[in-house]
Formats: sequence, structure tokens, C-alpha cells
Amino acid sequence: MTTATLEPKHARDREGIQRSPLARIIDRLGGGLLQVVVIVIALFWLMPTLGLFVVSLREQEANTSSGWWTLLTQPAQITLDNYANLLASGFTSSFWNTILITVPTTLLVIGIAAMAGYAFAWIEFPGRDALFLVVIGLLVVPIQIALIPIAGLYGTLGIFGSIPAVVLFHVAFGLPFAIFLLRNFFAGIPRELLEAARMDGAGEWKIFSTVVFPLAKPAIASLGIFQFLWVWNDLLVALVFADTENQPMTKALQSQMRQFQSNVDILAPGAFLSLLIPLILFFAFQRYFVQGMLAGSVK
Repeated sequence: MTTATLEPKHARDREGIQRSPLARIIDRLGGGLLQVVVIVIALFWLMPTLGLFVVSLREQEANTSSGWWTLLTQPAQITLDNYANLLASGFTSSFWNTILITVPTTLLVIGIAAMAGYAFAWIEFPGRDALFLVVIGLLVVPIQIALIPIAGLYGTLGIFGSIPAVVLFHVAFGLPFAIFLLRNFFAGIPRELLEAARMDGAGEWKIFSTVVFPLAKPAIASLGIFQFLWVWNDLLVALVFADTENQPMTKALQSQMRQFQSNVDILAPGAFLSLLIPLILFFAFQRYFVQGMLAGSVK
């Protein structure tokens, strides 16, 4: 049978495939129009962020008398005085407190969860499965029920109101999800790689540090983004365990809400600065994000 006789049959088979109405619409519209639609949706999605940025660049009187979009026709409204007032109000110390809380928490959660996830995935020890079920069960425990007991414990230890108290609380409640995620990712690594390393005389720590951990970059990057955002944007734990001297940005901004009408010139630039760092972090590691979201989903 020649190619000429096969091509019509192949064309008929291809035309006979039933396609969804959405797929047919996309084919008719073409990729160019679809990209325009996606861009428009993205612009609407970013509109609140753009509005917050514009409000942070306008004086208080302008924000109370007209909408932020008037800046497009009156660019003379732009001023950096709001950011200068924000820095003069002591917001810098809250920013550094947020860094001192978020960065150690993220690193501790990643480090501890990576070692625990490797142990649950590849090291045989008594009670491993039962202990892992306990970790999974901790995923459903809300942090609200632990606030009062942990506050009493911190008071006994003398660390209540300090930055280490906030860090320890976030680490404790961030570990169950982190261990679950990384364990499932490590379990998907081919056993042959680990067996080959053991035949070369490598111990468990050597295998973890040189074979397993480098392969887990997508999952670790995704976990780091999640953990960083959770701690960076946290308000409840900061309200309970951080005093005024050690308060992060969320608590500092919340204290300004008592006089919202008179403090919008501080709230707007403060909120935008608190949003800027997570955005930079996300775009820096976005290529790992989707891979990490799917890590271990098949296991």
C-alpha cells in the first residue's frame, strides 16, 4: 500500500476525532487572540497591586479626595514623602524583624524536613510508618488550639515576646507539610541511584547530601516559596507571641489600622514594601514552582 493511499485515511481518522467545543473555539481564534485575552486577565489580576503602588506615591489629601487612577492624567501628584515618613516612623526595625523571623524559619523547616523526609523514604527503622501517619495527622491540627498552651510554655521558659519564640512556633507548625512534601518527592527517586552510591561505599549522610538533596531542588524551591510566604504574611502568631520591640511588618501595619483615615500615607507604602519582597522571591524561583507543586503527586 502506497503513501498516497494512506494519507487520505489518516486525514479521515484525524478529522473523525471528536473535539471539545472549547478546543474548536481556540483553534478558530488562533494563538494571537488567546495571548491577548491572557494578557488582559493578567492586567486585571495585577490591578490591585498597581493601585496600591499608585496610592503609596500620592499625598494623603489626594488619596482622600480622588481615586488613584487620576495619577494617569496628573503625574505631578507623585511624591516619595510617604516612603520617607514610613522609614522615619520606625518601620525599618519591623522590616528587619520580619527578615529575622522569616529567613531562619524557612531554612530550619527546609533543613529538618529534608532530613526527616529522606529518613521516612529510604531508611528502615522501627515504627517508621506509624510515625509518618502521626506526621500526616498533624497536618489537620489548626494553630489556634496551640496558642494558649504554647504561650504558657514560653512564659515558663522566659522567651515569650521574643523573635526565637515566633520562629520556633512557625517551625513546629511548618514541619508536617514540609516533611510530607519532601518525603513523597524523595520516594520517587530511583532506588538504583541510591544502591549504586552504597556500592561505592557512601553512607546515608553522603547519599543524602550528594545524591538526594541536589535532585530535590524543584521541591525544595517550591517548599521554600510556600514557607517564606506563610511566615512573611503571618499576623496571628505575631500578634500573640511578638512584643512591640520584636514585631514584624504585619503587626506594625495592623497597629496603624486604628486610625486608618489619618495613616493611609503610612499603610500604603508599608503594604507595598511588604508585598515587594515575596514577589521578587516568587519570580526568582518560578521555574521550580510548577515542578515542586507536582512533586510526589503520583506516589
